[in-house]
Amino acid sequence: MAETQYKPPGLEAWDVVIVVLYFIVILGVGLYAMFKSNRGTVSGYFLAGRFMTFLPVGASLFASNIGSEHFIGLAGSGAAAGIGVGAFEFNAIIVIQLLGWVFLPVYIAGGICTLPEYISRRYGGKRLRMWLSVVSLLLYIFTKISVNLFSGALFIRLALGWNLYLAILLMLGMTCLCTITGGLTAVIYTDTLCTFLMVVGSLTVMGIGFSEVGGYEGLKDKYMMAVSNDTLYSNSSCGQPREDSFVMLRDPINSDMPWAGFIFGQTIASIWYWCADQVIVQRALAAKSLSHAQGGCLLAGYIKVLPLFTLVMPGMISRVLSPDRVACSVPEKCMEICGSEVGCTNIAYPELVLKLMPTGLRGLMMAVMMAALMSDLTSIFNSASTLFTIDVYGRFRKNASVRELMIVGRIMVAIMTGIGILWIPVVQNVQGGQLFIYIQAVSAYFSPPIAALYLLSILWTKATEKGAFWGMILGFIVGAIRMILDFTYQPPRCGDEDTRPSIIAKVHYMYFALILFWLTIITIVVISYFTEPMPEANVARLTWWTRHDKPSDTDVMEEARDEEIEKQEITEDSDEIEMQDIAAEKEEEKDDNAVTEETPAVDTVHHKHKPHSKIKRFYSWFCGYEAGTEEAKKAAHEQHERLQHLTSLERNRYAETFLNINVLIVMAIGLYLFIFFSI
Repeated sequence: MAETQYKPPGLEAWDVVIVVLYFIVILGVGLYAMFKSNRGTVSGYFLAGRFMTFLPVGASLFASNIGSEHFIGLAGSGAAAGIGVGAFEFNAIIVIQLLGWVFLPVYIAGGICTLPEYISRRYGGKRLRMWLSVVSLLLYIFTKISVNLFSGALFIRLALGWNLYLAILLMLGMTCLCTITGGLTAVIYTDTLCTFLMVVGSLTVMGIGFSEVGGYEGLKDKYMMAVSNDTLYSNSSCGQPREDSFVMLRDPINSDMPWAGFIFGQTIASIWYWCADQVIVQRALAAKSLSHAQGGCLLAGYIKVLPLFTLVMPGMISRVLSPDRVACSVPEKCMEICGSEVGCTNIAYPELVLKLMPTGLRGLMMAVMMAALMSDLTSIFNSASTLFTIDVYGRFRKNASVRELMIVGRIMVAIMTGIGILWIPVVQNVQGGQLFIYIQAVSAYFSPPIAALYLLSILWTKATEKGAFWGMILGFIVGAIRMILDFTYQPPRCGDEDTRPSIIAKVHYMYFALILFWLTIITIVVISYFTEPMPEANVARLTWWTRHDKPSDTDVMEEARDEEIEKQEITEDSDEIEMQDIAAEKEEEKDDNAVTEETPAVDTVHHKHKPHSKIKRFYSWFCGYEAGTEEAKKAAHEQHERLQHLTSLERNRYAETFLNINVLIVMAIGLYLFIFFSI
């Protein structure tokens, strides 16, 4: 096997020291979050108590997006096809602001905890909420986690030569530990550290890389001549750089980045990712106010200017410096170099790091790659546990205690980890050439219906549950058919005839996303006109036009579970004793001076119960099972009061003006960069 023949360079002593220090710091961050966060409540564990400022929110938005698949995928696509893939990053600069100024005001006004919860409260019924949650969980496992593990494993294999499963188990264990113990607070604090490491590390690689090729002008000249010897001494055009490599948005028909398809089709998939995906939106919902949430969106938008220069262009530099490896064109040689017959552009970034970085900095970049992998996985694990606990498990166990929900959330994290490990052999065989384009294509098959649903839910008050459900079902079926056809009829290799059906060969996935989006929109609108809303459906504070309305009496927020903690009698025993105490308390409320037979009995049981051992108390604290304690009651009360203020959408008008000015600036920057690199 090529993998066993390849001898990756080992890290030196100082590199290993830096990697170990990174893990120690990550553990320290997780422990700090355990001390700081109120994890004994639903909002405390899953939404960091809604107490985050704009800095960690913005950093977490960026880190949750930029995972190891971006280091591998963006750089790999840059090496293969030039700067075109950078359009996804500039597009995100604008779409993130759509989250902050259109979607978040509605989500926050409604006190949303999860996005399927929003759909359930907006339309009523259970099937739509359940369907969205299950589909999201499946997508997390088989696209986000699998791709992250593949890209992380690729870097580890090239850089360390460690046993693949041992290395991934170590990172998964660290990731799982941070998520299980600290909840979203630990995730966001970890993401803040990861963002700092990723930005500093990638800027360092970029600077050294540009100095090697003579700056941007030197890159433009040398990249167009960066071909392997096999390509150079053959008559084939295979392995040659694209003529439009330094044009971002390209020909609308015969290109890999059609400008019309990107603007009108890919933007739809981006709306799902940034505005309607639990992994991303959950970070913004953890903000202490709408202003801080919007500030976090602005910060993430400003940072998103960097990836074209720090990830895409370094991938192109790697092709210039290592053309025989990164730009290999002979299947047999590619298989020997990277274990893939279709090309080795995915090794561009780790190849550049190992080639240029000195001792110490190489270890720093190893830590950066681990940071990227772990930040993405922590975000996915926490969001998946939130979706499962609240939207799936909560549907079957309506009276589940807060402690039970905390336990189930952690078990779900462990299950996701286990499935991720089992999926590693499949991930190792993902050889789609350009990993990042593979991610975007798969998203285009399933995300347009979800984007259509959330846009209509927020902007149109007449949509009904039946219209939304059947629109989703139709969109899912059509998208699944396209995906199956795409995987059945693989693109031809360079020089081979394209024998795929026209619907696959002639319709770019971006145009397909546009078609699927409008098909879903039309279906939802038509069915909604002929059906009535469900009795439990609500629009008050759940659409853009009604976000300031008085809450509906029939609309119940998921975080009402935290109010139950406020009312609990403090016990140290089982749920049965808690219920006895609550019953006794209610009896006392009827007559403060009355002494019944029940009250002394409950009181006796309560005081006779032996206090927990130190080990059990440490276990409860470590896992965050603090519901039923005085601290948890106090935290629940504070969070309940904070939620009332948060959902009111009240803001300082000077802060609002400052934010509005900045959103115009950041969107202007995004548009300028699009135009500058496309003409």
